[in-house]
Amino acid sequence: MDIGELLAFQPDKPNLKRRRGNEDDNNEQGDDGIKASLPSKMKGRQGKAEAAAPEGGMTEEEREKILQMVDQEPEMPGLDDTSLRKLILSFEKKVYRNQEMRIKYPDNPEKFMESEVDLNDTVQELHVIATNPDMYHHLVELNAIKSLLQLVTHENTDISIGVIDLLHELTDVDTLNESEDSAGALVDALLDEQIVATLVQNMERLDEGVKEESEGIHNTLGIVENMTEFRPEMCAEAAQQGLMQWLLKRLKPKVQFDANKLYCSEILAIILQDTQENRELLGELEGIDTLLQQLAVYKRHDPTSTEENEMMENLFNCLCSALMLPSNKGRFLRGEGVQLMNLMLREKKLSRHSALKVLDHAMTGAEGAENCTKFIDILGLRSLFPLFMKTPKIGKKGSSAQEHEEHVCSIMAALLKNCSGTHRQRLINKFTESDHIKVDRLMELHFNYLNRVQVCDDRIERERQRRAREGDIIDDDQEDEYYLRRLDAGLFTLQLVDYIILDLSCSSGVLPIKQRVLQLLNMHGGSIAAIRNTVREYAGNIGDENNQDSASVERDRLLALVDKF
Repeated sequence: MDIGELLAFQPDKPNLKRRRGNEDDNNEQGDDGIKASLPSKMKGRQGKAEAAAPEGGMTEEEREKILQMVDQEPEMPGLDDTSLRKLILSFEKKVYRNQEMRIKYPDNPEKFMESEVDLNDTVQELHVIATNPDMYHHLVELNAIKSLLQLVTHENTDISIGVIDLLHELTDVDTLNESEDSAGALVDALLDEQIVATLVQNMERLDEGVKEESEGIHNTLGIVENMTEFRPEMCAEAAQQGLMQWLLKRLKPKVQFDANKLYCSEILAIILQDTQENRELLGELEGIDTLLQQLAVYKRHDPTSTEENEMMENLFNCLCSALMLPSNKGRFLRGEGVQLMNLMLREKKLSRHSALKVLDHAMTGAEGAENCTKFIDILGLRSLFPLFMKTPKIGKKGSSAQEHEEHVCSIMAALLKNCSGTHRQRLINKFTESDHIKVDRLMELHFNYLNRVQVCDDRIERERQRRAREGDIIDDDQEDEYYLRRLDAGLFTLQLVDYIILDLSCSSGVLPIKQRVLQLLNMHGGSIAAIRNTVREYAGNIGDENNQDSASVERDRLLALVDKF
């Protein structure tokens, strides 16, 4: 085996950038995992075979020979400013030459094919720049960015895909973070040339039935993900340049599930997560309906793979993000989203927990009042209270019983706040059924979460005392960390539970409910003061930057309940 053969040998690399969780798990097992699954006799045979023929079928002598050949190979000269500029200027000449030949011989591919091959080879040579992010500024200074983006829409899709692969490597987040100043200049130049609009235009013409073009779309989405991670503020601009519309079209239910559809759901979740303008745009593009239509597939059928399940969760997260915009709650109602989520609660499929989370987002706040009313009209209480009375086993990765109980209590609190008349009375009546068994469950949750929070508070207090002895100053950031730890321990759920107790005891007009609450407090050594203090703290933390008046009204209402109890 000579050095040429050695260099030519490369292990197969995955064409797709992203690896899914189950692939990672399989890879972590490695050879040890395979050996562990072999019968003992087979292990013995395998060991003998390994001793006779080393890995790869090479003897020790062959291996030594190869290592000597590698050591004797002359080192390649490093990339400096001069060689890089020459490479970029050569690239520009090849671009111009190819354009010239295509214009001169538009109907004779044989005449311009040689220039096309040369251009493609030069694009491949530019990959060396990705190993030197400090030199990215040369691409900007020599105006190579404009030429690269022109090639994205080149008539020859092979060249287009080659340039996309190059941009994907250049914008790798780890690479960008190695030299933020030079990388920032590259990203700014790409945004100035409206890279997202160019990429979307190119994806429109690519045929996903062709493997290489499908991979080109996957890498295109990778470029968007890299840039949004490095420069999150570009999300609104990217959506406005046609990305949102393309993603929604790609996520239609009729489009078969594949890796690109999964990636589209991830990109949509990213651009919706913290960008209010994109939530508005999603609503205007009827994206709420698109998400509901795709999720309706999982009403009675579970996803067929972990990857498809991941896509389903991404779409639920998109819906939750969208519902943080008040106007989208109305669109959700008109799209019969409340009915769909209620059906998912009844069907007991994998979608049930996420449907509960979506209902929480749709019904919370004054803007969710119509959704609350609709939920009761469609007999949603019959779906909700079984989940309240007994927390189901949570099979989903990343979910917990505590999260489930938080969503259930949040929905119940929203129903009490937003419903009136017969709708509110129907909810209250549920707590009087079967000798107030639901009040018993409510108090069970109160004692459970009160204990959790008290344990957390004790730890924080011990930490405060230790730091005081050591002379440490507890600043605002540390206070925020303490509060977050209390929330993780279940403070928010405790606040919701105690608010429900107060509302039912003081505003329902049903005296037996309050009597049952006081009876259970006495039996278990609880106190009215603990409930009052929890709700008082809850009222103190209510705030809405966009609507201070409504926050003030809600705060006064809660404090009035505290005084009545």
